[in-house]
Amino acid sequence: MDIKKYRKRLIDETVEFYLSTFGAVCLEGPKWCGKTWTSTMHSKSAFMLADPTDNFANRELARMDVTKALEGISPHLIDEWQEIPAIWDAVRYAVDQTTETGRYLLTGSSTPKLKGVIHSGTGRIASLKMRSMSLFEKGDSEGIVSLDDVCKGKDIGVCKGHSPSVEDIASFVVCGGWPGSIGKSLRQAALIPREYVENVVNIDINKIDGIEHDLLKVRKCLRSLARNESTSASMATIRDDIEEKDESSLGINTVSGYINAFKRIFLTNDIEPFSKFLRSPVRIKQMVKRHFCDPSIPAALLGATERMLLRDFRTFGLLFESLAIRDLQIYGEVLGAKLFHYQDYEGREIDAVLQFDDGAWNAFEIKLNPMQVDEAAANLLKIATLFKHNPPTSLAVVVGKSGMAYRRPDGVYVLPLTLLKP
Repeated sequence: MDIKKYRKRLIDETVEFYLSTFGAVCLEGPKWCGKTWTSTMHSKSAFMLADPTDNFANRELARMDVTKALEGISPHLIDEWQEIPAIWDAVRYAVDQTTETGRYLLTGSSTPKLKGVIHSGTGRIASLKMRSMSLFEKGDSEGIVSLDDVCKGKDIGVCKGHSPSVEDIASFVVCGGWPGSIGKSLRQAALIPREYVENVVNIDINKIDGIEHDLLKVRKCLRSLARNESTSASMATIRDDIEEKDESSLGINTVSGYINAFKRIFLTNDIEPFSKFLRSPVRIKQMVKRHFCDPSIPAALLGATERMLLRDFRTFGLLFESLAIRDLQIYGEVLGAKLFHYQDYEGREIDAVLQFDDGAWNAFEIKLNPMQVDEAAANLLKIATLFKHNPPTSLAVVVGKSGMAYRRPDGVYVLPLTLLKP
């Protein structure tokens, strides 16, 4: 790897902190999101199981003697550990023999083979989730507004930056946050998520559990999830959607099996409901909100190009929400917050909620069109009144086509996504 070409990731500091705390750290996440590059930057030696040299000699060596994979200067990287599941237990045992921290750094690809692992690794191997790149990491956000300041309710003044065109925003969606798209033309970058989908259907979905799946049904399930991106569609809704749109039928168990497989390969990133953290008499729905790991995946599944999105603003809006959710989740994790969504039986919703360990929480509405800010702000203010004993620290509307961040007289922040950083 050419170190000079490495683009700093927001997770870098977290990786270093975890290495200084635990004997081993496992960096997990979807393929092509940059796990190997980042892990290489934080290691002093490496054992690459996917190295094809001498007919994958490393893989065969580890099969014969798993301890060979552990040899090297700390922090020692073992890339794609799941190819030889016994490595997990070997690392756990090695960590148990000393109090030294930062000995091993493992990467888990989007096809983890958990069969053959005896021990969980709890307390010995810490897991970190790596995601695709945010706009700030790719250089598409100017980063002049701190989400940390917003979550603490600080005054941000009036921050003026570049206002992106709708074409720019559409390209952010279509290209996604894949490191391999940096420096590529729009046409080239858009091919990456399309090839990702083909890899999932033709290779990963069968590799994950060794079952020969019906690939046509896998594609139909993926397309249904793409049509239901940024919604809380149930398993039954997805099944019915497949039957209506594709004139095919799938049982609930089959749909559930596919969706679980997608989770195991880190393809999907469902957002959990916020209910258990709120003390309120309001009945809150316990449904996840459907999202893929990157907005470019549903765009690819729907065949949505930049030009097509500009002619279908409803779909554009849902995919922009997915883009904003990805970035808010990445930034929130850097700040120590978890991301949720809110939905109750009265039809009230909050697109994104960031909650910190001390219980403090912040509510965000997401709107592609800045002309919808008044409506979104009113919605946030109305829902906030429901939680008098645990009110949100801040309320904010994240917008697309705008170059100005500020705080309204009613206290609601207006935050262009292309100005945000952690």
